[in-house]
Amino acid sequence: MSSSTPSKPSLAPAVTYQEVGENQDGQRLDNYLLARLKGVPKSRIYRIIRKGEVRVNKKRAKPEHKLKTGDLVRIPPVRVATIKTLQPPTDELQALLRQAVLFEDDAILVINKPSGIAVHGGTGVKVALIDALRHMNPDLDGLELVHRIDKGTSGCLVVAKNSKALKTLAQQFKSSAISKVYHALVEGSWPEQLTEINAALRRQDEKNGERYVDVATDGKAALTRFTILEVHPNTTLIEAKPVTGRTHQIRVHAQLAGHPIIGDDKYSATKARRAFAKAGVKRLCLHAAAIELMHPETGEKMTFNAPYDKQFEQALATLRVRRVKAEG
Repeated sequence: MSSSTPSKPSLAPAVTYQEVGENQDGQRLDNYLLARLKGVPKSRIYRIIRKGEVRVNKKRAKPEHKLKTGDLVRIPPVRVATIKTLQPPTDELQALLRQAVLFEDDAILVINKPSGIAVHGGTGVKVALIDALRHMNPDLDGLELVHRIDKGTSGCLVVAKNSKALKTLAQQFKSSAISKVYHALVEGSWPEQLTEINAALRRQDEKNGERYVDVATDGKAALTRFTILEVHPNTTLIEAKPVTGRTHQIRVHAQLAGHPIIGDDKYSATKARRAFAKAGVKRLCLHAAAIELMHPETGEKMTFNAPYDKQFEQALATLRVRRVKAEG
């Protein structure tokens, strides 16, 4: 029987230097370290990067720095909990992920990610989506996330199957050549005249490793465009198109507008969440509905659309019933 119980932490004997291979070309520095320092909390990973203990080719680098084949990464000694055997994904999870495949070929895999599954491992995450996919595809050595969406968010997620596809798609994201469309259920009546929010965002790392983002003039530029899709009593279904790709961008911009996303455990009031949960709406009501990109090998423009999952459909159905009753 497999076990995920960590043994006593051990201290790495000294600084180590690792050369980046072809399969890691284009990978973010933080993801590279998370894959090699199993058991180390995300907060610790970000701290050693921020303090300059991690170096790339003898220079300081940021967590989002994209590595290149041949780069030399300095990794400081840190306490690592040695895990004997990683917890494999359950049969139920594997079946769910197989059903969630929207597209697959030799270069990419597009998943309609279920809400409640973290895309990457970290503190408190038993099985992450990328780890589950690697377990299900042991012959694919270069399987990597092209981008991330939050644990509570459902919808389109793109995974690269090799370093070339990862590098090409990462460049598309960097040049804003990839467009994404989200649907969100928000509290209150979204104003028709509010079609975009342009407010810089600053990311903070909490002590428990959780990320929190706030609006700050010294933050990174962030622009989101909004369209109303459906109006319900005290709630609105909106479309959100992020022009930039900041952490929690849509969630924070919705909060700034005074209309937090329903079920948001970071940026909405506890009282409101409890009220919606009592009415049967218990998830973060944010869905990555579509993504458009150029295929990394053929250059063909491709659009992928992800249908709502049962939880999002049920949330909408609940609100539509309330609307009919209110109108009646």
